[in-house]
Amino acid sequence: MTAAPALQVRALVARHGPVEVLHGIDLDIPQGMLVALVGANGAGKTTLLRAISGVHPVAGGRVLLDGEDVTRRGSDWRVRAGVSQVPEGRQVFGPMSVEDNLLLGAYTRPEAELGPRLAEVYELFPVLQQKSRLPAGMLSGGQQQMLALGRALMARPRILLLDEPSMGLAPVLVKEIFATIRRLKEHGNTILLVEQNACAALQLADRAFVMEGGRIVLSGTGAELGADPDVQRAYLGM
Repeated sequence: MTAAPALQVRALVARHGPVEVLHGIDLDIPQGMLVALVGANGAGKTTLLRAISGVHPVAGGRVLLDGEDVTRRGSDWRVRAGVSQVPEGRQVFGPMSVEDNLLLGAYTRPEAELGPRLAEVYELFPVLQQKSRLPAGMLSGGQQQMLALGRALMARPRILLLDEPSMGLAPVLVKEIFATIRRLKEHGNTILLVEQNACAALQLADRAFVMEGGRIVLSGTGAELGADPDVQRAYLGM
């Protein structure tokens, strides 16, 4: 039995100024699954994530959360409804402490939840607890990515949007980040993952989509797309 969609995108159109960059995107994110979105730079992947989270305006089409049309809802409403995005480049608040960065992620949650949420994030990322009083800007790139993930998890998201989580990291840290994403998936989190490391993303994904020129051009399970000769040539270096 296929899981019900937690998120649906229907005929989504978005523009940068007068230029249309998303041309009628359709995709479903089933509850509890990890869906990967791969494609070359400039394909529109980040714009799609930003449109889903409400940061980028939509010129046409719809975004539905658990069947409810949220297309005209603001980004703050969507955070409260359970959509959390980990942005490309991490974007932590460098002068603030690690713990204060995490607490910012929970600004929509009741105060009584903060302690338990912190404990869960520290269990997932013990190094953040060890460095909780340090300015976030003093963390390594890999630790800042863990902090960005932890900050998003503080909101207790129903859908987690991950934008290039391995970007700029050393190979050993890339392995660590993907191991963390795997654990989040195993814990039942619903995840939409945008990732240049297509091989690792497709190995993790329940379902996957390939974007080119602002359009979805291929879809299937992660295993199906990973075995597709065209995908292997274009994105997997094979």
